[in-house]
Order: sequence, then C-alpha cells, then structure tokens
Amino acid sequence: MIRLAIAEDHQALIDGMKLFLKEQPDIEIIGEANDGEALIELVRTKQPSIVVTDIRMPKCDGISATKIIKEEFPAIKVIAFSMFDQVEAVEQMKLAGASGYIMKNSSLQKVLEAIRTVDKIGKYFDDAILTVDDFTKEVVILSAREKDILRLIGEGHSSQEIADILSIGKATVDTHRKNIIKKINIHGKTDLIRFAIERKYDF
Repeated sequence: MIRLAIAEDHQALIDGMKLFLKEQPDIEIIGEANDGEALIELVRTKQPSIVVTDIRMPKCDGISATKIIKEEFPAIKVIAFSMFDQVEAVEQMKLAGASGYIMKNSSLQKVLEAIRTVDKIGKYFDDAILTVDDFTKEVVILSAREKDILRLIGEGHSSQEIADILSIGKATVDTHRKNIIKKINIHGKTDLIRFAIERKYDF
C-alpha cells in the first residue's frame, strides 16, 4: 500500500486529487498540507511512503521542505507537482532529493502514473520537462546584488520595497534593474517581472 501525503496551497487541487486517488486500491491518502511547515510536521507525524508537493508554498517552499524531509527520512520519496517547467527548477528539486517531477497541467491519470512509477522503480520525470534543451537556456552573468534584486522582483516587491529590504537607495535599485534588463536582453518592466518570476529558483 502506498501511503501518500499531498502538499499544495490551493485546496481545490488537493480536493480534486484526493477525489480521484481515493478510488485507487493501492493508495492510502494519510494527510494533506497547505504550506511547507505543515507538510514537514505531517511527514514527521505520519511518515508517508510518498509525498506529492508543490514547489511554491507559504512559510517553507517545496524545495526547502524536500531537503528537510530527505535528511530526516531518506526512504520517503518526494514528487514535485509544479507549474514550473524550467530546467533550473527541476534541478533544484533533484538536488533537494526529489524522485519525480510532474506538471500541474498533467492529467490525474499521469499523476497516478507518477506515484506508482516512483513507488516501483524510484523515479518519474514528466516528458514535457525532458524535452527542454539545455542549449536554449540563457547564459546570464549577474552580480550578487543583481541576483538579490531579481529574486525580490520575482517575489513581487516594488523598487522602493527592494530598496528598504536591502538598505540601499531606490535610485540604486532602478540602476540595477536597467543593468539587468540590458544583460538579459529583454524589453521593459513587464518582461523583467516575467523573467524574474520564471527564473525564481535559479538564484
């Protein structure tokens, strides 16, 4: 019997997955969580055999939660369930110890396939991810400060908020933003925000 825990900050996704998976005779859903801290506590309390977790969650993201789970319970297998198909996000989860990675737009049948495959042979990575070509990745060299600012942009902070967080002037932040835009060869504020969100886990 596969003892499954699900972590996702959108309850509707959990409910849909549970409705489908509870009909499977080889799977027992032993708990759910809406943030990373709750997931870690759930794992410590009930010790599932497999965890399906989102990457972006409140309090503790899926990457950090996976690292903690694998450090404390190496035998527990973790499957990332994410909207991010960037190679960097996949690699971050692999490094954290994940055994699988599936996209949120996957069918519930594929989710089931991933769970059973990880249980039987130890790993499962979505075909959509495996088609990403490493040669298509941008080679962008940013300074440590530029990486800090880009990460904060990806988290939704304004220039003034970033200035306050980093204890620097807003004009300095704006200058860094212009330099980042030039380095990554994009056009304008909207594209920068999109890039920062998409590459959030690359910094």
